[in-house]
Amino acid sequence: MQFLTRPDAQLHIRDEGPRDGRVVVFANSLGTDLRVWDQLIALLPKGLRLIRFDKRGHGLSDASPAPYSMDLLVEDAEALCDHLGVKDVTFIGLSIGGLIGQGLAAKRPDLVKALILMDTAAKIGTAEMWNTRIAAVREGGLLPMGPAIMERWFTAPFRETRAEFALWTNMLTRTTVEGYVGCCAAIAGADLTESTRALTLPVEVLCGDQDGSTPPDLVRATAALCNAPFRLIPDAGHIPCVEQPEATAQLITDFLERTAA
Repeated sequence: MQFLTRPDAQLHIRDEGPRDGRVVVFANSLGTDLRVWDQLIALLPKGLRLIRFDKRGHGLSDASPAPYSMDLLVEDAEALCDHLGVKDVTFIGLSIGGLIGQGLAAKRPDLVKALILMDTAAKIGTAEMWNTRIAAVREGGLLPMGPAIMERWFTAPFRETRAEFALWTNMLTRTTVEGYVGCCAAIAGADLTESTRALTLPVEVLCGDQDGSTPPDLVRATAALCNAPFRLIPDAGHIPCVEQPEATAQLITDFLERTAA
């Protein structure tokens, strides 16, 4: 098992593919772990070095005490790259993972060569909204919130017909409370508008056309902020890499080809 030791937590990582391959780093969404990318990476070109990690309090990673800051989560991603000795990475961030990617690209342009932002924004929601969610999760856990979150994550046909849908609910509701509310606090305090506006590296922005967590108009506005192409993925909610892995993989592959030099 691969891991990264941080001062206050052990983070579970997975580093696969040839050591000399083009490096792609993935950062997943709130309430998911690195398995959210499983279907997608199987469809990407061969020869890539694919690095994934579980955020604090998610998957197999330790849950350090909440609250977390976005700076801390960016430092985790920075430490991951430094630990593995990788540079010029293409960073693919989903939801809060996209915030982490924006923050890392602004802080360490030597590490990030290109950026794919998926179902995310420079600022997501309001502090009041996130603080309300934190209080609800602290009081009742994640299980009562599962159905409402799943409606935002996945389209109705996926929820109603896919046998594995229950497993995604399990992934969410088994996330540690400390990790979930810690990351909620990080999102609540994050407004990356100005640093994202200043990005000059290649960026592409993707969004499911039925995303209920970061609606397409919000994601499109972030694309405009950093002068990036915006691609809408049909028949997908907040997690297109699960719901439409083939379409998502094709868009990523096209971007990798355009930024290969």
